[in-house]
Amino acid sequence: MNNNTHVLSILVENHAGVLNRVSGLFSRRTYNIESLSVGVTENPDISRMTVVTSTDNDTLVQIVNQVSKLIDVLDITILDSDNAVLREHVLVKVNASDMAGVMQICNVFRANIVDISPDFMTAELTGAPNKINAFITLMEQYEIKDLVRTGLTGLLRG
Repeated sequence: MNNNTHVLSILVENHAGVLNRVSGLFSRRTYNIESLSVGVTENPDISRMTVVTSTDNDTLVQIVNQVSKLIDVLDITILDSDNAVLREHVLVKVNASDMAGVMQICNVFRANIVDISPDFMTAELTGAPNKINAFITLMEQYEIKDLVRTGLTGLLRG
């Protein structure tokens, strides 16, 4: 992550329309969402939205203030690598012509092979964004056929 990339953890009420209201605020104000991850918390009435955005610090303050005012928002926290555990998940489908080479890279990164066919292998990996990026870079030599990333998700440490 660069200095202008910010991760927001937003606790919201878990009901229809909340995602639309929060993402709509970003859209109306022309703030870019680089990734968005949403899921129910330990309390089924509350969801956690993890939003990654790239902006300067002044705009970040505006975003936090405006999101905080939304009626369904319960709490908002800025996460970074110093105060939080940040992870991402990726699935990568590559050509299976060199299974041993793909498996060797997977072993180094502790990735799992989740599907094998005569032509393709699909690996999954969870980790910090720099680990995901390094894994993808090495897998490119095996002709990536398909790839999907979840975007960041995270929790405060401690």
